[in-house]
Amino acid sequence: MTDILVIKIMRESLMTVLIVSAPVLGVGMFVGLIVSIIQTTTSIQEQTLTFVPKMIAIFITIILFGSWMIRVLLNYTINIFALIGKIGAG
Repeated sequence: MTDILVIKIMRESLMTVLIVSAPVLGVGMFVGLIVSIIQTTTSIQEQTLTFVPKMIAIFITIILFGSWMIRVLLNYTINIFALIGKIGAG
């Protein structure tokens, strides 16, 4: 196993993590921003108010994007196992 192959695997794994987590993190950030704006305009400074809308939005996002996330992770896993087979046979 060469250095270039290790770097390629690490880059691919980091990109897969970023791609899979992007919808959930994006929705959480957007909902948090909206709730913060609402809290600022109404002068309600309750810290637990942001928790429930974020959790609901994240659950809905996981339900909507869950099959796509699993498919991306499954493709990555299949590629890694194929690479392990090539390294072991070579």
